[in-house]
Amino acid sequence: MSSQASTIWWVRRDLRLSDNPALVAAAAQGAVLPVFILDAETQDLGAAAKWRLGLGLAEFSEILAARGSRLILRLGPALDVIRDLIAQTGAQSVHWGRLYNPQSNARDQAVKAALKAEGIAAVSHPGHLLHEPWQVETGSGGFYRVYTPFWNAVRGRDIAPCLPAPQTLSSPLVWPVSDRLADWNMGQAMNRGAAVVQGHVAVGAARAQARLQQFLAGAVGTYKTARDFPSQPATSRLSENLTYGEIGPREIWHAGFAAMQGGQAGAEHFLKELVWREFSYHLLHHTPQIATRNWRPEWDSFPWAGDGPKAEAWRQGRTGVPFVDAGMREMYVTGTMHNRARMIVGSYLTKHLLTDWRIGQQWFAECLIDWDPAANALGWQWVAGCGPDAAPYFRVFNPETQAEKFDANAAYRRRFIAEIAPRPGHDALAFFDAVPRAWRLYPTAPYPKPLIGLADGRAAALAAYAARDRTA
Repeated sequence: MSSQASTIWWVRRDLRLSDNPALVAAAAQGAVLPVFILDAETQDLGAAAKWRLGLGLAEFSEILAARGSRLILRLGPALDVIRDLIAQTGAQSVHWGRLYNPQSNARDQAVKAALKAEGIAAVSHPGHLLHEPWQVETGSGGFYRVYTPFWNAVRGRDIAPCLPAPQTLSSPLVWPVSDRLADWNMGQAMNRGAAVVQGHVAVGAARAQARLQQFLAGAVGTYKTARDFPSQPATSRLSENLTYGEIGPREIWHAGFAAMQGGQAGAEHFLKELVWREFSYHLLHHTPQIATRNWRPEWDSFPWAGDGPKAEAWRQGRTGVPFVDAGMREMYVTGTMHNRARMIVGSYLTKHLLTDWRIGQQWFAECLIDWDPAANALGWQWVAGCGPDAAPYFRVFNPETQAEKFDANAAYRRRFIAEIAPRPGHDALAFFDAVPRAWRLYPTAPYPKPLIGLADGRAAALAAYAARDRTA
C-alpha cells in the first residue's frame, strides 16, 4: 500500500513491531516513515552497546523490508534530521517512544517544543516501561526510595494488554535517501572483540520471543534459587533484548504473570526482577543525579580512590581473585555478566579496593551489550553503598565465600579463567582473543597473586566507613 501523507516514526529503543504504541499511533495516520537517527547521544554509546545496536538495526531493517517498508538511517542532530525529512515528505506529525535518561529527556523536550512551534504534531508514547515513572507515587504523593514498597505498590496494578503489530505498513510515495549502516561503522571500537562476542548475541524480536518462551518452559520453575548460580542456565537472558526494545516489558510481564498463575514457582520472583528495572527508571526520573553523583550526599566526602594500577588489574580480569576475574572475563567473551558476578566484581572494586564506583560504571557502559543507563547507575550505587536501598552499606561481599556458596565446583571460574583450568575450554581461551592487544595477555602467563588480602581489604573498607560516620 502507498499513501501520499506521511507520518514520521522516530525509531529509538523500540526495535519491534509488536506492542509498540508509537508505531501503532503512526500507522493509524497513514503512510509511516521509520527513521533512526545517529545523533550525538547515540554516538557516545560505549563500544559494546553501540556495536550491538548496529546489529539490532540491521535485523530490524530486514523485518521492515519484509513488511514492504524500510528503515531510513540519518546522521546528525535529531531536530535537524527531522526538519529535513519533513521538508522532503510534507509530514505533519512525528511519533516516538519515550526514553528517560537526562540526556534523552533534554533532547526530546527540545525537539517537541521546536516542532510544535512550527505547527508539527510531536507525540511521545510509553512502551519502554510498564509504568511511567511519574505514575507511581507514595501515599503522600512523593516517589519511592526503597524497592520493596515500590514493588508492593505496583504488583497488583493492571497492565494494559499488548498491542498487536499493525497488519499493514503503508509507504510514502517517495522514500527519502538513507545512509548506509555499514558506513556508520558502529562496531569500530569493538575491534577484535566483536568476533568473540558475536557468538553469544541473540539479535531481534524473534530471538527475544524464543528466549522468553524457552525460559518459561523450563528454567522459570527454579528461578528464585538457581538464578544465583552463574554456571547454571537459570536466567532468561532477556536484558540484552529489553535494552534495544526487541521485546517489550508488557510482553514479558503478561507471559510471566500467566506462568505465575499456572503455578510456576519462580515466576513471581522473575516479575520482581522486571520491576527492579522499573524501580531504577523511577529513581532516574525523580533523581537524575543518580547517573553521575552519589545518591546519598553524605557520601560526597568519602575518599574514593581514583583510577590506577589496581583498577586496571580489575578491568583486565587479573585481580588474583578467581570469582572476580571470572566475572570480568565473562563480560569480554559474552558481552554480558551474570548478576551475582556483577555484585561480586562491583563490591570488590568499591570496597576491597575502595575505588570510585563511577570507574566501574563507566567501564560497564563500555563493555556490556545489555548496558542500561538506569539499571547500571542503580546497580553500582547499590553495591557501593552510596545509593538507594543499599542498606547495610557496610556489607562487604567476600568473593571466596561467595564462590564456595554459588560456584562450589568452580565450574564458572574454570569456564572463564584459562590459568586455573586443567584443560582450558573455548570461552577461557576466547578471553585472550577478545581483550585489547595492548594489554598483552596470554593464556600461558601465570595467574596473578591477589592484589590485596580479602581480610585486609574488608578491614580497610570498614575503617573508612567508620571514619565517614564520625565525620557525618
